[in-house]
Amino acid sequence: MGVLSNKITRDQLKPGDHIYSWRQAYLYSHHGIYVGEEKVIHFTQGQKETGKGTKSSQYTFSCRPPQISVDDPCPRCGYHSKRDGVIRSCLDCFLSGGDLYRFEYAVDKVYFILQPRGGTCTLASSDPPESVLHRAFYLLENGFGGYNLFKNNCEDFAIYCKTELLVQTSTGRSGQAASVMAAASTIGFLPLDFVPLVLSGVRATSIPALGYLGCRMLYTYCENRLASDIGVRHDVSKVPVEKLIARTRIEPEEEEEEVEEEEEEASNEIVEKNHFISLHEYI
Repeated sequence: MGVLSNKITRDQLKPGDHIYSWRQAYLYSHHGIYVGEEKVIHFTQGQKETGKGTKSSQYTFSCRPPQISVDDPCPRCGYHSKRDGVIRSCLDCFLSGGDLYRFEYAVDKVYFILQPRGGTCTLASSDPPESVLHRAFYLLENGFGGYNLFKNNCEDFAIYCKTELLVQTSTGRSGQAASVMAAASTIGFLPLDFVPLVLSGVRATSIPALGYLGCRMLYTYCENRLASDIGVRHDVSKVPVEKLIARTRIEPEEEEEEVEEEEEEASNEIVEKNHFISLHEYI
């Protein structure tokens, strides 16, 4: 574990490791679970995410390596860039020409804060490798729901496999998403940081004022990142993978039943109304 980098070599890999690789000049990273024999289980939107949808969804590009054609599967593992959901591919397809990094668990707060951005470590502890592999393979067969850049992405998938922790609110577990939200919150509160300077009569463009604002923004950013980490949040709980899948299957059925009940009630109201009108005309 390095303070400046989590980069590792292939011979350091162990089944159950949470690995990632940076994409698009370190714009974002793609995450997955290494399962041994040069294979990785990861969560992706596939080729359909490129060039379509919102601007944010366009950042989640395909994980295929540059030498693999969009229309042809990988000759080694059969990975196809148009496949989506939870998939298993070879390590080369996962890395897509990038370097290999290992996500760190059970780090202390100092180490966490020293990381310039999220998506590299967490204060949460990892479960044993056999439990991690069980969840990864179970989700490979049953899916992990719909992909969402901020609420249910590849990092969320890998963290769940490692910890079994599930956020009970609408926000996800991703450190990358938390970094974006922390930065936005820091910028949003920037005008309030000028208030003490104005009250003290210090010019906002002076060196002391700029130094104060810089330290204040850095503190706010780190504080927000730390508060969003799954290892310190209070809205998380352990959810067994079997229960998670059962829940995702029940919810669509409940929604369908609710729609059917509403349609039946509407139909009954129409019948009663027509019956009343017919009775009124008869009288």
